[in-house]
Amino acid sequence: MRLVVQNDKKGRLRLRGARLQGARLRRTRLRGVVAVLAVAAIASGCAQGGIAGQPGGGSPAAGPVPSRSADAPASPPPGTRPPDSTRPPDSTRRPDGTRAPDGRRPQSAQQAHAARVAAARRWRLARVPLVPPPPPRSKPEITTRKGFEVDGHEELGLPPVFTTVPTTRKIVFLTIDDGAEKDPAFLRMMSDLKVPYTAFLSDYVIKDDYGYFERMRRTGTGLHNHTLHHRYLPALSYRRQQYEICGMQDVMEERYGVRPALFRPPFGNYDRDTLRAARSCGVRYVPLWNEEVFVDHWEYREWDRKIRPGDIVLSHFRGRGEWKGTMPDMIRRFLDKVTAEGFAVARLEDYL
Repeated sequence: MRLVVQNDKKGRLRLRGARLQGARLRRTRLRGVVAVLAVAAIASGCAQGGIAGQPGGGSPAAGPVPSRSADAPASPPPGTRPPDSTRPPDSTRRPDGTRAPDGRRPQSAQQAHAARVAAARRWRLARVPLVPPPPPRSKPEITTRKGFEVDGHEELGLPPVFTTVPTTRKIVFLTIDDGAEKDPAFLRMMSDLKVPYTAFLSDYVIKDDYGYFERMRRTGTGLHNHTLHHRYLPALSYRRQQYEICGMQDVMEERYGVRPALFRPPFGNYDRDTLRAARSCGVRYVPLWNEEVFVDHWEYREWDRKIRPGDIVLSHFRGRGEWKGTMPDMIRRFLDKVTAEGFAVARLEDYL
Protein backbone atom coordinates (compact mmCIF):
# COMPACT_ATOMS: atom_id res chain seq x y z
CA MET A 1 0.00 0.00 0.00
CA ARG A 2 1.31 3.40 -0.86
CA LEU A 3 0.96 6.19 1.56
CA VAL A 4 -0.99 9.01 0.01
CA VAL A 5 -0.05 12.55 0.92
CA GLN A 6 -2.49 15.25 0.08
CA ASN A 7 -1.07 18.41 -1.71
CA ASP A 8 2.51 17.01 -1.58
CA LYS A 9 4.12 19.64 -3.88
CA LYS A 10 2.69 22.58 -2.00
CA GLY A 11 3.90 21.13 1.29
CA ARG A 12 7.43 20.87 0.00
CA LEU A 13 7.31 24.50 -1.14
CA ARG A 14 6.07 25.68 2.25
CA LEU A 15 8.83 23.71 4.02
CA ARG A 16 11.52 25.19 1.77
CA GLY A 17 10.18 28.72 2.39
CA ALA A 18 10.23 28.22 6.13
CA ARG A 19 13.85 27.09 5.99
CA LEU A 20 14.86 30.13 3.92
CA GLN A 21 13.07 32.47 6.30
CA GLY A 22 14.87 30.88 9.31
CA ALA A 23 18.27 31.25 7.62
CA ARG A 24 17.56 34.95 6.89
CA LEU A 25 16.56 35.48 10.53
CA ARG A 26 19.75 33.84 11.82
CA ARG A 27 21.89 35.99 9.49
CA THR A 28 20.11 39.11 10.68
CA ARG A 29 20.70 38.21 14.34
CA LEU A 30 24.38 37.46 13.62
CA ARG A 31 24.82 40.87 11.97
CA GLY A 32 23.27 42.49 15.04
CA VAL A 33 25.66 40.74 17.40
CA VAL A 34 28.68 41.73 15.26
CA ALA A 35 27.48 45.33 15.22
CA VAL A 36 27.13 45.41 19.01
CA LEU A 37 30.63 43.98 19.46
CA ALA A 38 32.07 46.51 17.04
CA VAL A 39 30.44 49.40 18.89
CA ALA A 40 31.79 48.08 22.20
CA ALA A 41 35.30 47.80 20.77
CA ILE A 42 35.17 51.37 19.44
CA ALA A 43 33.94 52.64 22.79
CA SER A 44 36.71 50.76 24.58
CA GLY A 45 39.32 52.18 22.20
CA CYS A 46 38.05 55.71 22.81
CA ALA A 47 38.27 55.19 26.57
CA GLN A 48 41.91 54.11 26.14
CA GLY A 49 42.70 57.37 24.33
CA GLY A 50 41.38 56.81 20.77
CA ILE A 51 41.60 54.25 18.00
CA ALA A 52 44.98 53.55 16.44
CA GLY A 53 45.45 55.43 13.21
CA GLN A 54 42.71 58.00 14.01
CA PRO A 55 43.14 61.53 15.39
CA GLY A 56 43.74 61.27 19.11
CA GLY A 57 44.42 57.53 18.79
CA GLY A 58 47.18 55.29 20.07
CA SER A 59 49.45 55.06 17.01
CA PRO A 60 52.79 56.93 16.89
CA ALA A 61 51.17 59.48 14.55
CA ALA A 62 48.30 60.14 16.91
CA GLY A 63 47.57 63.59 18.26
CA PRO A 64 47.77 64.54 21.95
CA VAL A 65 45.54 62.70 24.40
CA PRO A 66 43.54 64.95 26.74
CA SER A 67 45.02 64.81 30.27
CA ARG A 68 43.05 63.07 32.96
CA SER A 69 41.94 64.75 36.12
CA ALA A 70 44.50 64.52 38.94
CA ASP A 71 41.59 63.89 41.28
CA ALA A 72 40.61 60.69 39.49
CA PRO A 73 43.64 58.82 38.14
CA ALA A 74 42.87 56.03 35.73
CA SER A 75 43.25 52.47 36.93
CA PRO A 76 46.16 50.58 35.35
CA PRO A 77 45.46 47.60 33.08
CA PRO A 78 44.96 44.29 34.92
CA GLY A 79 48.22 42.56 35.88
CA THR A 80 50.36 45.73 35.70
CA ARG A 81 52.00 47.54 38.62
CA PRO A 82 50.57 51.00 39.36
CA PRO A 83 52.93 53.98 39.07
CA ASP A 84 54.53 55.31 42.27
CA SER A 85 52.19 58.31 42.36
CA THR A 86 49.09 56.10 42.51
CA ARG A 87 50.48 53.37 44.80
CA PRO A 88 49.10 53.31 48.32
CA PRO A 89 51.68 54.55 50.83
CA ASP A 90 53.95 51.89 52.30
CA SER A 91 53.40 52.07 56.04
CA THR A 92 56.63 50.16 56.74
CA ARG A 93 58.83 52.88 55.24
CA ARG A 94 60.36 55.81 57.09
CA PRO A 95 60.08 59.39 55.78
CA ASP A 96 63.55 59.04 54.20
CA GLY A 97 62.32 56.08 52.13
CA THR A 98 64.14 53.37 54.07
CA ARG A 99 62.23 50.44 55.44
CA ALA A 100 62.01 49.75 59.15
CA PRO A 101 64.39 46.83 60.00
CA ASP A 102 61.60 44.69 61.43
CA GLY A 103 59.11 45.57 58.67
CA ARG A 104 56.75 47.25 61.11
CA ARG A 105 55.27 50.70 60.71
CA PRO A 106 57.68 53.42 61.92
CA GLN A 107 56.74 55.01 65.22
CA SER A 108 55.88 58.66 65.66
CA ALA A 109 58.07 60.74 67.97
CA GLN A 110 55.53 60.40 70.78
CA GLN A 111 55.25 56.65 70.32
CA ALA A 112 59.03 56.26 70.24
CA HIS A 113 59.41 58.26 73.45
CA ALA A 114 56.67 56.28 75.16
CA ALA A 115 58.43 53.05 74.10
CA ARG A 116 61.74 54.30 75.54
CA VAL A 117 60.07 55.24 78.81
CA ALA A 118 58.43 51.82 79.05
CA ALA A 119 61.70 50.03 78.22
CA ALA A 120 63.64 52.05 80.80
CA ARG A 121 61.06 51.12 83.44
CA ARG A 122 61.08 47.48 82.39
CA TRP A 123 64.88 47.24 82.72
CA ARG A 124 64.92 49.24 85.95
CA LEU A 125 66.99 52.17 84.73
CA ALA A 126 67.18 55.31 86.85
CA ARG A 127 66.55 57.52 83.79
CA VAL A 128 65.41 57.18 80.20
CA PRO A 129 68.50 56.97 77.93
CA LEU A 130 69.06 60.03 75.79
CA VAL A 131 68.66 59.82 72.03
CA PRO A 132 71.91 60.42 70.11
CA PRO A 133 72.04 63.07 67.37
CA PRO A 134 71.99 61.96 63.73
CA PRO A 135 75.35 60.76 62.35
CA PRO A 136 77.53 63.60 61.08
CA ARG A 137 77.49 64.33 57.36
CA SER A 138 81.23 64.88 57.48
CA LYS A 139 83.21 62.28 59.38
CA PRO A 140 85.78 63.62 61.85
CA GLU A 141 89.45 63.13 61.05
CA ILE A 142 90.77 60.24 63.13
CA THR A 143 94.42 60.45 64.15
CA THR A 144 96.59 58.49 66.56
CA ARG A 145 96.49 59.73 70.14
CA LYS A 146 99.71 61.37 71.23
CA GLY A 147 101.92 58.86 72.99
CA PHE A 148 100.24 55.89 71.27
CA GLU A 149 102.36 56.06 68.10
CA VAL A 150 104.89 53.49 66.92
CA ASP A 151 108.07 54.20 64.95
CA GLY A 152 107.21 55.28 61.42
CA HIS A 153 103.48 55.33 62.18
CA GLU A 154 102.50 58.05 59.72
CA GLU A 155 105.24 57.31 57.19
CA LEU A 156 104.10 53.69 56.92
CA GLY A 157 100.43 54.66 56.77
CA LEU A 158 99.54 52.47 59.74
CA PRO A 159 96.00 52.48 61.17
CA PRO A 160 95.38 55.22 63.77
CA VAL A 161 95.19 54.20 67.43
CA PHE A 162 92.75 56.33 69.44
CA THR A 163 90.69 56.37 72.63
CA THR A 164 88.29 59.23 71.83
CA VAL A 165 86.54 60.35 68.66
CA PRO A 166 87.02 64.10 68.06
CA THR A 167 83.58 65.66 68.54
CA THR A 168 81.90 68.34 70.63
CA ARG A 169 78.68 66.35 70.86
CA LYS A 170 77.81 64.90 74.25
CA ILE A 171 78.04 61.31 73.10
CA VAL A 172 80.00 58.22 74.11
CA PHE A 173 80.55 54.90 72.36
CA LEU A 174 80.01 51.52 74.02
CA THR A 175 82.30 48.68 72.92
CA ILE A 176 82.23 45.11 74.27
CA ASP A 177 85.08 42.61 73.89
CA ASP A 178 85.68 38.89 73.31
CA GLY A 179 82.23 37.15 73.31
CA ALA A 180 82.61 34.67 76.15
CA GLU A 181 79.20 35.30 77.75
CA LYS A 182 76.15 34.78 75.53
CA ASP A 183 73.29 36.10 77.62
CA PRO A 184 69.95 36.22 75.73
CA ALA A 185 68.64 38.77 78.25
CA PHE A 186 71.40 41.13 77.12
CA LEU A 187 70.22 40.93 73.49
CA ARG A 188 66.64 41.59 74.56
CA MET A 189 67.67 44.54 76.71
CA MET A 190 69.74 46.25 74.01
CA SER A 191 67.05 45.69 71.38
CA ASP A 192 64.39 46.99 73.75
CA LEU A 193 66.33 50.10 74.72
CA LYS A 194 67.66 50.75 71.17
CA VAL A 195 71.16 51.35 72.56
CA PRO A 196 73.94 50.99 69.93
CA TYR A 197 77.21 49.22 70.68
CA THR A 198 80.16 47.66 68.88
CA ALA A 199 81.50 44.15 69.52
CA PHE A 200 85.13 43.02 69.14
CA LEU A 201 85.15 39.22 68.90
CA SER A 202 87.69 36.43 69.40
CA ASP A 203 87.04 33.16 67.62
CA TYR A 204 88.09 30.85 70.44
CA VAL A 205 85.14 32.03 72.59
CA ILE A 206 82.46 32.63 69.95
CA LYS A 207 82.85 29.43 67.91
CA ASP A 208 80.51 27.45 70.15
CA ASP A 209 77.62 29.77 69.19
CA TYR A 210 78.21 31.88 66.07
CA GLY A 211 74.43 32.30 65.81
CA TYR A 212 74.26 34.43 68.95
CA PHE A 213 76.39 37.10 67.28
CA GLU A 214 74.51 36.75 64.00
CA ARG A 215 71.36 37.76 65.89
CA MET A 216 73.34 40.71 67.21
CA ARG A 217 74.49 41.66 63.72
CA ARG A 218 70.91 41.64 62.40
CA THR A 219 70.00 44.44 64.82
CA GLY A 220 72.70 46.69 63.32
CA THR A 221 75.53 45.97 65.75
CA GLY A 222 78.99 46.13 64.21
CA LEU A 223 81.07 42.97 64.66
CA HIS A 224 84.84 43.47 64.53
CA ASN A 225 88.23 41.79 65.05
CA HIS A 226 89.76 40.86 68.43
CA THR A 227 92.05 38.06 67.06
CA LEU A 228 91.61 34.32 66.89
CA HIS A 229 92.97 33.32 70.32
CA HIS A 230 93.36 36.55 72.33
CA ARG A 231 97.16 36.32 72.58
CA TYR A 232 99.53 38.98 73.92
CA LEU A 233 100.54 40.15 70.46
CA PRO A 234 103.88 41.97 71.11
CA ALA A 235 105.36 38.64 72.24
CA LEU A 236 104.64 37.10 68.82
CA SER A 237 106.53 37.37 65.54
CA TYR A 238 105.11 39.44 62.69
CA ARG A 239 103.91 36.30 60.89
CA ARG A 240 102.24 34.94 63.99
CA GLN A 241 100.51 38.25 64.64
CA GLN A 242 99.38 38.31 61.03
CA TYR A 243 97.94 34.83 61.47
CA GLU A 244 95.99 35.91 64.56
CA ILE A 245 94.56 39.04 62.93
CA CYS A 246 94.08 37.93 59.32
CA GLY A 247 92.78 34.55 60.47
CA MET A 248 90.02 36.32 62.42
CA GLN A 249 89.24 38.42 59.36
CA ASP A 250 88.68 35.17 57.46
CA VAL A 251 86.38 33.82 60.19
CA MET A 252 84.34 37.03 60.21
CA GLU A 253 83.97 36.98 56.44
CA GLU A 254 82.94 33.33 56.41
CA ARG A 255 80.44 33.62 59.28
CA TYR A 256 79.11 37.16 58.90
CA GLY A 257 79.92 38.16 55.33
CA VAL A 258 82.27 41.06 56.06
CA ARG A 259 85.96 41.69 56.70
CA PRO A 260 85.96 44.19 59.56
CA ALA A 261 87.57 47.61 59.27
CA LEU A 262 88.10 47.85 63.05
CA PHE A 263 90.55 45.85 65.15
CA ARG A 264 91.25 45.94 68.88
CA PRO A 265 94.41 44.20 70.14
CA PRO A 266 93.92 41.98 73.21
CA PHE A 267 94.61 43.85 76.48
CA GLY A 268 95.18 46.98 74.36
CA ASN A 269 98.80 45.91 73.75
CA TYR A 270 100.47 46.26 70.34
CA ASP A 271 103.72 47.12 68.59
CA ARG A 272 104.64 48.19 65.08
CA ASP A 273 104.35 44.64 63.76
CA THR A 274 100.81 44.48 65.15
CA LEU A 275 99.75 47.55 63.19
CA ARG A 276 101.60 46.41 60.07
CA ALA A 277 99.87 43.03 60.23
CA ALA A 278 96.49 44.68 60.83
CA ARG A 279 96.95 46.94 57.81
CA SER A 280 97.89 43.95 55.64
CA CYS A 281 94.54 42.34 56.60
CA GLY A 282 92.45 45.36 55.61
CA VAL A 283 92.11 47.00 59.04
CA ARG A 284 91.64 50.78 58.92
CA TYR A 285 91.20 51.76 62.58
CA VAL A 286 92.44 50.56 65.97
CA PRO A 287 90.09 51.98 68.62
CA LEU A 288 91.11 51.47 72.24
CA TRP A 289 89.15 53.02 75.13
CA ASN A 290 89.14 55.85 77.65
CA GLU A 291 86.93 54.23 80.32
CA GLU A 292 86.01 50.69 81.29
CA VAL A 293 82.73 49.72 82.96
CA PHE A 294 82.11 46.64 85.10
CA VAL A 295 79.05 45.44 87.01
CA ASP A 296 80.13 47.17 90.22
CA HIS A 297 82.54 49.97 89.25
CA TRP A 298 84.16 52.12 86.56
CA GLU A 299 87.85 52.54 85.68
CA TYR A 300 89.32 55.59 83.93
CA ARG A 301 92.36 56.33 81.78
CA GLU A 302 92.35 60.06 82.62
CA TRP A 303 93.54 61.33 85.98
CA ASP A 304 90.40 63.41 86.63
CA ARG A 305 88.08 60.39 86.21
CA LYS A 306 85.71 62.30 83.93
CA ILE A 307 83.81 61.21 80.83
CA ARG A 308 84.46 63.44 77.82
CA PRO A 309 82.54 63.92 74.55
CA GLY A 310 83.49 61.18 72.08
CA ASP A 311 84.98 58.83 74.66
CA ILE A 312 85.10 55.12 73.86
CA VAL A 313 83.95 52.94 76.77
CA LEU A 314 85.10 49.32 77.10
CA SER A 315 83.29 46.39 78.68
CA HIS A 316 83.32 42.60 78.22
CA PHE A 317 80.93 39.74 77.56
CA ARG A 318 80.89 38.44 81.13
CA GLY A 319 78.32 37.01 83.54
CA ARG A 320 78.00 35.81 87.10
CA GLY A 321 80.80 33.30 86.61
CA GLU A 322 83.34 36.15 86.62
CA TRP A 323 81.34 39.19 87.74
CA LYS A 324 79.13 39.99 90.67
CA GLY A 325 76.19 40.30 88.33
CA THR A 326 74.97 39.93 84.76
CA MET A 327 75.49 41.83 81.52
CA PRO A 328 72.15 43.63 81.98
CA ASP A 329 73.49 44.73 85.39
CA MET A 330 76.57 46.16 83.67
CA ILE A 331 74.46 47.97 81.05
CA ARG A 332 72.29 49.41 83.82
CA ARG A 333 75.35 50.83 85.59
CA PHE A 334 76.73 52.19 82.32
CA LEU A 335 73.49 53.85 81.18
CA ASP A 336 72.60 55.30 84.58
CA LYS A 337 75.94 57.12 84.76
CA VAL A 338 76.22 58.44 81.20
CA THR A 339 72.56 59.52 81.14
CA ALA A 340 72.87 61.31 84.48
CA GLU A 341 75.84 63.25 83.07
CA GLY A 342 73.91 64.23 79.94
CA PHE A 343 75.53 61.85 77.45
CA ALA A 344 73.79 59.82 74.75
CA VAL A 345 75.21 56.57 73.37
CA ALA A 346 76.06 56.74 69.66
CA ARG A 347 77.21 54.14 67.14
CA LEU A 348 80.99 54.15 66.70
CA GLU A 349 80.90 53.13 63.03
CA ASP A 350 78.82 56.23 62.19
CA TYR A 351 81.80 58.44 63.08
CA LEU A 352 84.56 56.54 61.27
